Amino acid sequence: MLAYRHAFHAGNHADVLKHLVLIQVLRYMAAKDKPYRLIDTHAGAGAYALDGPQAQKKGEYRNGIARLWNRADLPEAVADYVELVRSFNPDGKLKHYPGSPAIADQLLRKTDQLRLFELHPSDFKLLSENFGGAKHTQVAQSDGFAALKGQVPPSMRRAVVLMDPSYELVTDYGKLVSSLRDAITRFAEGVYVVWYPQVTRHEAMQLPGRLKSLAPKGWLHAKLTVQPLDDQGFGLTGSGMFVINPPYTLAKTLRKALPYLTEHLAQFDDASWAVEERPA
Repeated sequence: MLAYRHAFHAGNHADVLKHLVLIQVLRYMAAKDKPYRLIDTHAGAGAYALDGPQAQKKGEYRNGIARLWNRADLPEAVADYVELVRSFNPDGKLKHYPGSPAIADQLLRKTDQLRLFELHPSDFKLLSENFGGAKHTQVAQSDGFAALKGQVPPSMRRAVVLMDPSYELVTDYGKLVSSLRDAITRFAEGVYVVWYPQVTRHEAMQLPGRLKSLAPKGWLHAKLTVQPLDDQGFGLTGSGMFVINPPYTLAKTLRKALPYLTEHLAQFDDASWAVEERPA
């Protein structure tokens, strides 16, 4: 099944959390002169038009990035994220939203490497058109779970792995854990960044515990819950980010940013946030 298209959800509250964390991780990696490789296992189209028919269908970005767009009181990490999105909208109007590949393309240095994988044929075509020509980038129409095996360890012995599958198939949860376990066995020093949805699915609720058992050293787990379940008791109430071998600065940064995001992205009274960690 290849029904999922991220263009319908671009810029929503889950993207805000995911990309804020990703930016902080990449900033930290760039603080050292030594190059690194970023592997995006489920890259999507890479960039999205918020004024296009897909994003406009549900308008999820209106309860995500749009709520932050004109605020002048943003915490430092949130301001960093919003400014990066602004760089894709030079006229000041929120029309374009960068996916993870576009964010990475902005932040990676010439000596760093970007590896992008996407299986959906339409999204892969867009991804390849947008990023296939860069010297430090390779784009492949491939199953990211399987492709990760050929990417770690990299020759420079530094890497960030971003895994954010759609989870439209329940088997994605098991595939993610299996792929990650194999990667960590071969390259325990990597920084592994996993996004997951907060939904009423047993596999989603179990996932953080399964990821904790894989972490050989330190880990960080952040959650942002901003909207209620629908009338049938389903829906995306929020999302989580699990980082294996996180930057030591990340927990402190998120404990400043997430209360703000909870307040300004909340769609119900019980909105909440959490950050837990096990330092290395």
